Amino acid sequence: MQLLKRINVCFALACSSLPFAAIADTLDNAQAVFDFAEAAYPELLSPAAPEIQELQGFYVRLYTDTGIYLGVQGDNVYAIGGSVGTELVFVGKISSLITVSDTDITDLLLTNQREECSYYAENRFSNVSDIKRDVQFTGTLSFTVEDSKCVVVSNSIPNHNFNDSTAAFATNVREVSAEFRIPIEPTFASSATALSLASDNAVFLNGVKLDLMAAGCFGVGDGNIGCFDIDQPWRFDPMSPQTGFGTDANNAHTQPDGTYHYHGNPKALFDQNAISESPVIGFAADGFPIFGSYIDDNAEIRAVTSSFQLLSGSRPNGTANPGGSYDGTYVDDYEYVAASGDLDECNGMMRGGSYGYYITDAYPWVLACFKGTPDSSFNKAGGGSGPPN
Repeated sequence: MQLLKRINVCFALACSSLPFAAIADTLDNAQAVFDFAEAAYPELLSPAAPEIQELQGFYVRLYTDTGIYLGVQGDNVYAIGGSVGTELVFVGKISSLITVSDTDITDLLLTNQREECSYYAENRFSNVSDIKRDVQFTGTLSFTVEDSKCVVVSNSIPNHNFNDSTAAFATNVREVSAEFRIPIEPTFASSATALSLASDNAVFLNGVKLDLMAAGCFGVGDGNIGCFDIDQPWRFDPMSPQTGFGTDANNAHTQPDGTYHYHGNPKALFDQNAISESPVIGFAADGFPIFGSYIDDNAEIRAVTSSFQLLSGSRPNGTANPGGSYDGTYVDDYEYVAASGDLDECNGMMRGGSYGYYITDAYPWVLACFKGTPDSSFNKAGGGSGPPN
């Protein structure tokens, strides 16, 4: 049987050797596929069970007797070196070689800082509770790679308990199927794309979406629903304590169909008192990663700061205006002041040659626009003219 199928990818796996660091979610599956391959092909992969290394986004074992490197990235297995040759060769999908174990991510604090969505390919589950109702849920999440995109399929149940005493959900949480496609290699667009009521903004690594914008505006209906004109002024900010959107301790609540979704910092996903840089916790609709709040700034671990500022003074009065002081009740209470904080107009920045969005403890909370082109899989059914957020 031929083990290896050659593809035209040139990647020098053998160019360096980095010590292993246990930060990737696919380690258990990588270990299993290494063990399987060594048992099936001892003449190619010996001596068995060398130390696992982390190298350029891969988990790698070097078999010194034969000079072959076997590497795992996401759901893909590759080889290079020795009798395989000097070009990277695709072996196959992990799921086609072994029985892949689903990963329990219940209450998992994320730590992985890898920026490629393909690095997170695996099936995950969680067992969590609706606290107020004392109802148990099982969250399910499939993270696969198809061509140029990562495909996330989930039942919208988070990996942490929800609906705590701080919440006032209008509807009960229920399992709602969702599918998102994330560009593996995001690129900058010629200009930023504004957020829209017609689309979701991102999906986190527990399979729950981010939907930042409210469908309520001052002077439209009762103020809570019906504001589907994106240009309508004085749109409420769901994260403002003045608006009473009923979010729980993780800044999430439900849509009328029971979909649990975040409006701000999903606090259970990463360390809120970090002693190191925050991990990737999700991906925006344009494919760029979303990081937690903390960066290493010249050996100081600190939270990043937004460049949006509250306007000073009072809002206009009149029948079409709410009056009162600019206090953050409305998204129009803020203005972007370039370079006043760490982040740009979309709430992101370049670090280490890569771009990402960051969770902040102030408006716009996660992102304010897209630097790339959002994938159409994030579009809402009905074009955003449906129920409020």
